[in-house]
Amino acid sequence: MGSKTKKIRAAGKFSHSGGINVRKNFNAIEALQRKKQQSPFHPKGKAKRIAAGIWKDVKTGKIFADDAYYLEAK
Repeated sequence: MGSKTKKIRAAGKFSHSGGINVRKNFNAIEALQRKKQQSPFHPKGKAKRIAAGIWKDVKTGKIFADDAYYLEAK
C-alpha cells in the first residue's frame, strides 16, 4: 500500500490515474466512514467501523452488523 500524503489524504494510496473527481469523492466517503459515529446501543456511546458492515460500540464493547460505510440515525 502506498504512502498517504497530507494534500491528497486517503486517495494517496492510488496512483495518479483516476482523475481529481474520483479522488475527491473517495476522500469524502473515506473520511465519513473512519470517524466515530453514534451507537445504537448507548445514547452517549460511539461506534467505530471495524470492516465493511461490522461495527464495534466503544462504550459497551458490543460488535454488531449494520450498513457498510456509515451509520444513519434510525
